Amino acid sequence: MDLDPVRIIEAVLFSSPQPVKISDMEIQTQLPSATVRKAVKDLTSEYEKKETSLRVAKVGSGYALLLKDEYAPFGRAFAPKEIPDNILRTATWIAYHQPVMQSDLAHALGSKTYTDVRELHELGLISMKKKGHSYVLSTTKKFPEYFGINGTSPTAIKKYLEERAKGN
Repeated sequence: MDLDPVRIIEAVLFSSPQPVKISDMEIQTQLPSATVRKAVKDLTSEYEKKETSLRVAKVGSGYALLLKDEYAPFGRAFAPKEIPDNILRTATWIAYHQPVMQSDLAHALGSKTYTDVRELHELGLISMKKKGHSYVLSTTKKFPEYFGINGTSPTAIKKYLEERAKGN
């Protein structure tokens, strides 16, 4: 039985909690590179044309099956929360103000942020570089991939956060 490569890639994206790189799709599906690339392109086009709440998005260096922005609030209500709100608040502050000194972050948000920073660092979402008696904090490449932000630069992340704050 020959399976449709587009449906195979759809299954991969549906099943993965994180964006998937083309190279990883090739390895896991054993499909040729050109077939995987065409399947991603066809699936993206298919979801753009469908009246559905889903879309295929390029997120960082991979692809993900995500909710369209207008449907995201409905899905969020039922999605399991992986990162508690207080840590999200700290992550947002770092992402918006990066690079930021950890001492400045603690001054702005309180000493609890030291624990938050440790957890964000363990998740691979932020980097910590020693500077004097403190650390300089910045987002990693994993940060925009994890949160579905299209772009890895601090400017792209800041723009995304500003749009979300406005409700766009």
